Amino acid sequence: MKVVLLAGGTGSRLAEETETKPKPMVEIGQRPILWHIMKNYAHFGFDEFVVALGYKGDQIKKYFADYASLAGNVTVNLATGRTHADSDTTENWLIDLIETGSTTNTGGRVKRCARHLTDTFMLTYGDGVADIDLQALLAFHRSHGKLATITAVRPPARFGHLEFAGNQITSFSEKPQLAEGWINGGFMVCEPAVLDYIEGDEVNLAHAPLENLAKDGQLMAYLHHGFWQCMDTVRDKQLLEGYWASGQVPWQPKS
Repeated sequence: MKVVLLAGGTGSRLAEETETKPKPMVEIGQRPILWHIMKNYAHFGFDEFVVALGYKGDQIKKYFADYASLAGNVTVNLATGRTHADSDTTENWLIDLIETGSTTNTGGRVKRCARHLTDTFMLTYGDGVADIDLQALLAFHRSHGKLATITAVRPPARFGHLEFAGNQITSFSEKPQLAEGWINGGFMVCEPAVLDYIEGDEVNLAHAPLENLAKDGQLMAYLHHGFWQCMDTVRDKQLLEGYWASGQVPWQPKS
């Protein structure tokens, strides 16, 4: 099964990082967040990827083209110019890196990958991690027979939550998870017919396609109550780096 990764955005709210690299290449623990996402999919048996490139996509191409040599020792024969990588990498992934245009919107990027998507496929953004059981997500999608499933999450609040009696604080919770309000956390499963809901390059996946799928009764939600975190800002990156540095990595699959 193919996993489509949307990796073409500019990441303007991470400008300190994304002036020189695409957002999916921003590192958490010396690995691009794109790698962390792919590692999770591979853990559940999904190791064929279609990466939709855009802004600075050449850097993503180079990263994967050089992956084996960067991960281990390299022998160079200066007389012939040949190199041999002696790597112990365990990632046996098949990756299609697709140029989808520097200004193409998210829906358009998926549409441009259409020739690779002839069967049920996974789809997610290149900037969020979660501890979702991806096999359970797929099983849920297959159980209802609709065209698309999105993973619904409750995002962590960015500020402490206060409850009052008059001016007296009766409850204080530091950055709790919202008690209500589900959002699209990405991590979608789609049938090829979803592509018919995308008209062109300018289409934002989260607008007309998902809205019209919902109107047609073809969109289902897989409710995820566990960890989920996007990386929209420097603060988000620092939060994820903190998890990694602590050794407690909530999005990392348990063996």
